[in-house]
Amino acid sequence: MKKWKNLSSKTRSDFLTYTMVIVAFIVLRVLSAFGMLSNSLTGLLVPLCAYIIMAVSLNLTVGVLGELSLGHAGFMSVGAFSGVIACAGMESFIPNPILRLVIAVVIGGILAGITGFLIGIPVLRLRGDYLAIVTLAFGEIIKNIINCLYIGIDGSGLHFSLISSADLALENGRVVINGPVGAVGVQKLSTFTFGFVLVMLTLIVVLNLKRSRTGRAIMAVRDNRIAAESVGISITKYKMIAFITSAVMAGAAGVLFAMNYTSLTSSKFDFNQSILILVFVVLGGLGNIRGSIIATVILYLLPEILRPIQDYRMLIYSIVLIVVMLTTNSEKAKLFIEKQKAKLKEKKEKGGAKGE
Repeated sequence: MKKWKNLSSKTRSDFLTYTMVIVAFIVLRVLSAFGMLSNSLTGLLVPLCAYIIMAVSLNLTVGVLGELSLGHAGFMSVGAFSGVIACAGMESFIPNPILRLVIAVVIGGILAGITGFLIGIPVLRLRGDYLAIVTLAFGEIIKNIINCLYIGIDGSGLHFSLISSADLALENGRVVINGPVGAVGVQKLSTFTFGFVLVMLTLIVVLNLKRSRTGRAIMAVRDNRIAAESVGISITKYKMIAFITSAVMAGAAGVLFAMNYTSLTSSKFDFNQSILILVFVVLGGLGNIRGSIIATVILYLLPEILRPIQDYRMLIYSIVLIVVMLTTNSEKAKLFIEKQKAKLKEKKEKGGAKGE
C-alpha cells in the first residue's frame, strides 16, 4: 500500500488503465466461455478492439498534439487492404495463421506510417480548420484509389491493374481486391485475444510516449507553439512524430478489423468512420486515454445492447450522446465529480487510520 502511495499520480493512472483493460478482457473471456454472451455481442469484440486502438491513436493527434484530423479512417483503410494482400500472398509458404496475421499487422502499420509521412509533409504546415479539411480530402482520396485497384494472385505472384480484373491475366489464381467490390475471399484470422494484445501494445506505446520527453515536447507544441519554438523545440519534427505514430497504429487496427470479415469494401472507411472515431475521442476527453477506451466501449456496444427496443434504440443512443457531451463540458458536473472523489478519498483515509 505504501509503495502504491509513493508512485506518482501519472504512474497510478496508467496502471489503472492497464488494469481496467486486463480485467475487462478476463471478464469477457469468462462470460464467453460460459455462453453468457450472445452471438451478436461476441461478433463485436474484435471490431471493438480495432475501434479502441483507433480512438487511442486519434487521441494522440487530436488530444495530445492538439490538431484536428478527419482522415484517420484513410490510414485504417491503407492498413486493412495492405494486410489483406499480405495475408493472401503468404498463404502458400506460411501455414501458421497467427504468424501471417502478425506479419500482416506489421506490414499494414508500416505502410500506413509511410502514407502518414507523405501526407504529413504538406498537411502539417496547416492548422485548425484548414488541417481538418485537407486530412478529410486525403482520406477520401485514399478511399477512391482503393476503389480503382484490381489485385490478384497466382503461382507467379501478385498482379495489379487499374482497369478491370480481366486485365490481371491470372493463371489458376484468384482476385484479392476487385475494384469497387473490395477485398473478396478474405480468410478470417483475427481473434479477440489477438485484439486484446494489440490494444495493450497500443496503450504501452501511447502512454509511454505521452510521459516521455518527446511527449512533453508534443504537448508543449500544443499548448504554446511560439513558446515551444523559442526554446528550440522543432514544431515540424514533433508534429510528424505524433502524426506518424498515430497513423501506424491506425494501420494495425485496420488489419485487425479487415481480417475479421470474409469481404471488405472501401466504403467501410469513409468520412463517417472518421467522424465516429472522433466522437469516441471527444466524448472520452481530449488527451484522456482511459476516457477514450470507456467512451468507445459504451458508444460502440450501446446500439447492440438496445436492440431489443428497436423503435427507440437510436433515440436513446442520441440522448446518451447529448447527456455525455453536456456532462463532460459542464464545469458544475466536473466540480461535482471532483467533490465525490474527494469524499471517497477522505473515507478511505479515515478507514485506513482506524485500521492502524
